Amino acid sequence: MTDISVFPITQKWPAQHPERLQLYSLPTPNGVKVSILLEEMGMAYEPHLVSFEKNDQTSPAFLSLNPNNKIPAILDPHGPGGKPLALFESGAILVYLAEKTGKFIPHDAAQRYECLQWLMFQMGGIGPMFGQLGFFHKFAGKDFDDKRPRDRYVAESKRLLAVLDQHLQGRDWMMGEDYTIADIAIFPWVRNLVGFYGAGELVGFAEFVNVQRVLAAFVERPAVVRGLGIPARG
Repeated sequence: MTDISVFPITQKWPAQHPERLQLYSLPTPNGVKVSILLEEMGMAYEPHLVSFEKNDQTSPAFLSLNPNNKIPAILDPHGPGGKPLALFESGAILVYLAEKTGKFIPHDAAQRYECLQWLMFQMGGIGPMFGQLGFFHKFAGKDFDDKRPRDRYVAESKRLLAVLDQHLQGRDWMMGEDYTIADIAIFPWVRNLVGFYGAGELVGFAEFVNVQRVLAAFVERPAVVRGLGIPARG
């Protein structure tokens, strides 16, 4: 194991357990994807809170790990070839951890790509669209007199929920019986849409009975309950 203290980010967030995977994050829908997966895996890791209130994400230390100044990011002292690996983008981190451990991703090649397609569906569709709806419904955009931008994202969010609902008909999870990184990517965003954003009525969430059913099963998982609060806010 190479000494991770050579990474500038460890100067701002010193590692108490440098032998463990280091997680730099915040409990947002993107951030908790990684903490939930780590909790599901039972992997030893050390979480560090990246405070947006303090603009930690734009600090030189954080930018040294993720030049895109977004959470989450990780530093794994036991990366490929025994060398440390610094990685950002939640989807890439989920794939890396799943492949490293052989958990929560199908071993069959065709099913693996099917799982990855739903992960990309979240990364390219659900996350951006639900996030924009949140801006126009809950945050500064709600004060705009022109509601056409909000309505655009409402319509697209409803369309995406309909895609999910149809796919989940007769399925326990996105991949059927098996719970995977596709579920871990998607359902924190669904939870955020109807919970924190308070947009359930706006998107007609009551219509999507399969999405409701799977979301309820997701939030009851003990690892999900733990992961949703990691890193703890100060």
